[in-house]
Order: sequence, then structure tokens, then C-alpha cells
Amino acid sequence: MSYLILGLVLFLGVHSVRIAADGWRSAQIARLGENAWKGLYSLVSIAGFALIIWGYGQARLAPQVLWATPKGMAHLASLLTLIAFVLLAAAYVPRNHLKARLRHPMILGVKLWALAHLLANNTLADLLLFGAFLLWAVLDFRAARQRDRANPPAPLPASAASTGATVIIGLAAWAGFAFWAHAAWIGVRPIG
Repeated sequence: MSYLILGLVLFLGVHSVRIAADGWRSAQIARLGENAWKGLYSLVSIAGFALIIWGYGQARLAPQVLWATPKGMAHLASLLTLIAFVLLAAAYVPRNHLKARLRHPMILGVKLWALAHLLANNTLADLLLFGAFLLWAVLDFRAARQRDRANPPAPLPASAASTGATVIIGLAAWAGFAFWAHAAWIGVRPIG
């Protein structure tokens, strides 16, 4: 469990610098240069992510069940993760209405992904992993919205075609993950 916690601290810690210390972050980018900052940020993120994977895998070998999962939660989780995948696609597909309206669709997608997994899973490792990501996403979205209010961003152009492509890409990615990759990579078949 300690590797999972250390990984979460590293990964979410580096991703929280803008939430907790935006001024310090800006000063470090000015001092180190943008490329050096991104390189350091990436190294810490990768190390944290690797520790999360290792620690969560180890914790799953001897799970500590905390509650009985209510019936139907796997179906609700599937629906929420489908929406999360569409929001994730919206972060990257240019000119879509979801990003134009929501501004931060990836963070909202992480919120839904984490919530879905908290609903469908019931161990201490699940609570630590998905609870930490949910808390981080709530705080990050709040900070992003505060930055938007302080310095309103320009309106984003959007088209129906880009929005349609966003939904199709999100649905296709979700289907690939739900029906194949989740079982192949994580060892759990969420559907079927």
C-alpha cells in the first residue's frame, strides 16, 4: 500500500502545483525554462504513475474489503465512464462544443471516472486510488474555474462536425477499453 500512496503523492502532487502554488510554478518556469520544467514535471509524473500501478497491483493481491458494493453499480460505472471518455476526447478534438462550453472537459472526465470506480469497487486500495483522483479533480476544477473568472478566456469556436467527431471518438475509445483493454491491462472485465 505504501507504493500506491507514494505514487499518488508524486503524481497528484506534481499535478497540484498549479492548484496550490501557481505563483511558485510560474517562478520555476521562469528560472528553469519551460522545457526543463516540462521535463522535470514529466519525470516526476512518470515515476508517480509507475508507483501507482505497482502499488495498486500489489494491494489487489490482498484486498481489504471495506463495504458491500450495491447491485447495479457496475452498470452505472459503465455509463459514467462512457461519458468520461467523451469528455476526455473533448479535451483534444479541436472546435467542439463540449470544450467550448465546459472549458475543462478532461478534469470533468477524471471526476466521472474516479466516481464511477468508487461506486463499483469496494477495497481500501480503490478508496485511496479513486478517492484521491476524485478529490484532486474537484480541487483542480475549482482552481481552473477561479482562474477563468479572474482572467476570462476568449470564446472558443465550435462546430457540429467537431462535436460529432468528439462523441464518436469518445464512444469508440470507451468501447475499446471496456470490451478489451480493461481486461487485458488491468485483469478485470467491466462488461460481459
